[in-house]
Amino acid sequence: MCSTAKLDAFFRSLLDLDLFEKADSSLNGLQVDNDGAEVTKLAFAVDASLETFKRAAAAGAGLVFVHHGLFWGEPLRVEGNHRERIKFLLDHNLALYGVHLPLDQHPTLGNAAVLSELLGIEDKEPFGLYGGHKIGYKGKLRKPLGTEEAVKKIEFMGRPPAHVFAFGKKENQTCAVLSGGAAMEAFQAIEEKVDLYVTGEASHTIYHHALESKINIIAGGHYSTEVWGVRKIMDACISELKIECEFIDVPTGL
Repeated sequence: MCSTAKLDAFFRSLLDLDLFEKADSSLNGLQVDNDGAEVTKLAFAVDASLETFKRAAAAGAGLVFVHHGLFWGEPLRVEGNHRERIKFLLDHNLALYGVHLPLDQHPTLGNAAVLSELLGIEDKEPFGLYGGHKIGYKGKLRKPLGTEEAVKKIEFMGRPPAHVFAFGKKENQTCAVLSGGAAMEAFQAIEEKVDLYVTGEASHTIYHHALESKINIIAGGHYSTEVWGVRKIMDACISELKIECEFIDVPTGL
């Protein structure tokens, strides 16, 4: 069993929440507390949705750790869907913990780091400037990799990617990774002359630039490229806290 204060201290020992205090508007950390009850089970998910909360409560969780929380820079009126989500958390004494950019960027536990490992990127270095921080990684691939082969390596639960733009080499030698909604960072990948850029979402804006620059791009899906970090944190909780955990899979297909 753990209090929310103990869990907050543990998560902060793993993730540098303060580093992104100015760059990240997502209110990293404990977003909704419980009434002081000890937590005996944790749930992990990508999004702070009502479906996520209902499934976490049904599973007996006392805290939900998510990548996309409820708060994004500006105060919201407690009405509509926002009210229903908060009300459900309070009614079920379910705490909410959110970590956004610090989880994208973490060199071993983060979304980009896990994707880099799956793809076989060696000697990785920071890539993808966002809010004054580089939150992705790039490097040379351990072995030449076809774009479709790369797709297979990063698929979650066998789900297909959102888009694949095979505009470049048949076999990729170098790769840059930046999870989630980082379509425009393809321009950085083009400028740094990598063979393959892997992210979550695509954009009409980059299509012809990618085609003319002969770069391969995998838009693996915002959701599917960001399951990895929360699952790594879940593994750390199981290993170090010896607490029961469950991943709540609520895919959007986007």
